[in-house]
Amino acid sequence: QVHLVESGGGLVQAGGSLRLSCVASGTIFSINAMRWYRQAPGKQRELVADITSGGSTSYKDSVKGRFTISRDNAKNTVYLQMNSLKPEDTAVYYCNAVISVSMVTTGMYWGQGTQVTVSS
Repeated sequence: QVHLVESGGGLVQAGGSLRLSCVASGTIFSINAMRWYRQAPGKQRELVADITSGGSTSYKDSVKGRFTISRDNAKNTVYLQMNSLKPEDTAVYYCNAVISVSMVTTGMYWGQGTQVTVSS
């Protein structure tokens, strides 16, 4: 079984910074893409950033230049550094990963979410 556990959320003033972390644990053969999603109240969950196993990254337009996704493959961990935070970044942030638990079995896994609140 695989678990993803996020940490690092909290309350911050506009213009501030937070760093989210997500650790994958369990029976892991390899980790492919790792992603951060977010969901604000009354809105659909949206992709914020993703990073491939090789380190290639992509971002939602509204966070480009402010957020940075990175990963530590040795620690099965993905990070999201969020700078210049805005009230519209307020949401529950979810970690997502495509993980192979064997050479033939791959699945998509989600963390439980961490709340990020940006006050104006």
